[in-house]
Amino acid sequence: MQNPIDDLIAEKGVLLADGATGTNLFAMGLESGDAPELWNESAPEKIETLHRKFVEAGADIILTNSFGGTRHRLKLHHAQDRVFELNKRAAEIARSVADKVGRRVIVAGSVGPTGELLQPLGALTYEDAVEAFAEQIEGLKAGGAEVAWIETMSAPEEIRAAAEAAIKAGLPYTYTGSFDTAGRTMMGLLPKDIHGVSEGLAEQPVAVGANCGVGASDILASLLDMTEAKPEATVIVKGNCGIPEFRGTEIHYSGTPELMSDYVRLAVDSGAKIVGGCCGTSFEHLAAMRKALDEHHKAGRPTVEEIVERIGPMRNKLAKANAPETAEGRRERRRRV
Repeated sequence: MQNPIDDLIAEKGVLLADGATGTNLFAMGLESGDAPELWNESAPEKIETLHRKFVEAGADIILTNSFGGTRHRLKLHHAQDRVFELNKRAAEIARSVADKVGRRVIVAGSVGPTGELLQPLGALTYEDAVEAFAEQIEGLKAGGAEVAWIETMSAPEEIRAAAEAAIKAGLPYTYTGSFDTAGRTMMGLLPKDIHGVSEGLAEQPVAVGANCGVGASDILASLLDMTEAKPEATVIVKGNCGIPEFRGTEIHYSGTPELMSDYVRLAVDSGAKIVGGCCGTSFEHLAAMRKALDEHHKAGRPTVEEIVERIGPMRNKLAKANAPETAEGRRERRRRV
């Protein structure tokens, strides 16, 4: 499989991925509860604007508007029979933007979790999960996606199912977990164990890492664990814009462009090869992150204490990511499940 990510890293050193999809689409008028994927057909000009503004801000990688593009997520909006066409359209829109730029921009097909629990915790079989992901990824590939970008995952088995589907479709793939429950994913995966999830598969990922979570400091701590466990790996970190906070019924993110710039510097110093933003990350934030990345010269590896001092306190206080899970942590994880 052709690996566009390694080629561009060889040219640029560290790549900048884009920012938030949902947050910015809400700002453009998407209503809570609506499926962003339906906008690929009903409001393609807004999706094009999303990608174009991220590219103008300096993104090297843009993610398609297809996070909830499996039949299991689309059935909530009575669109489960439109998986291929909606994902194909998502990739076509991103592709059209990338192809107009006078530099290399990678189109990555966003693949989020199905929202279902795999057996034995739920009803979804592994084989059915592979089939559902393959249906989505075939559409993304047909529209021009170069990489399957498997993201915000909690269960190792679901990551493997999506990875197997990408291999089946003939696309290179990446995957990231969301370490939002006492320093683990909701299903108990530790950051240092992310590399082993794909062990035994016919093709290995071109990059692995973390996205979303609960705050910038927490995801940087997870990054340290991932790069320490396998220093030679290409590691992704795509953190939220600061800390999510409820103000009435709305979520706001505390991150400023200055904070996200320092997050980029710390991410590079911690060994990340792909850095981006997740929830709350605007075009303004990403432009500041681009500037920070271009001006930064890699420094010494930071400690967790230094990260906290510069970025702010960690939110995952139930357990450290590299420590045995506590009884309190287990209760919290079971509650989340």
